Amino acid sequence: RPRSHTVTTTSSSFTANLSASSSTLAYDREFLRTLPGLLMVTEIVLGLLVWTLIAGTEYFLYPAFGWVMFVAVFYWVLTIFFLIIYMTMTYTRIPQVPWTTVGLCFNGSAFVLYLIAAIVDASSVTKELDSHNYNSWAASSFFAFVVTSCYAGNTYFSFISWQSRTLQ
Repeated sequence: RPRSHTVTTTSSSFTANLSASSSTLAYDREFLRTLPGLLMVTEIVLGLLVWTLIAGTEYFLYPAFGWVMFVAVFYWVLTIFFLIIYMTMTYTRIPQVPWTTVGLCFNGSAFVLYLIAAIVDASSVTKELDSHNYNSWAASSFFAFVVTSCYAGNTYFSFISWQSRTLQ
């Protein structure tokens, strides 16, 4: 039986799509001028204050401050991550992710856990515990409540955004 020596070639649009999608990332300067953007920057700056004020002490001797450190550092890193996502408009390149739901869950969990951490921080600050670290712990407690209010604000804005997306 003679074999056919016909070669069939097909071209893929993958390389064309790949080259089109690898263009430079967009940069949204206007995001920092919105209230959610300003709240996010405030969360980063004051969240940094919360964990550095505690990290500069002997917090590891007291488990309550370990919890506050965990929450503060965890949400500080995630907030920086989300700020980069929003400023580079990466969310427009990954439409499969429900970003409004992710934002609502992130801000809502940050608000709840930061509120718990702020209450734990404030209730653990006493002069009898360690008078040398009292001022740092008291200041971290104050800033933890301010950061909590920032996350509450962003939770509100995330809820409004999520609600408007689910009603469409």
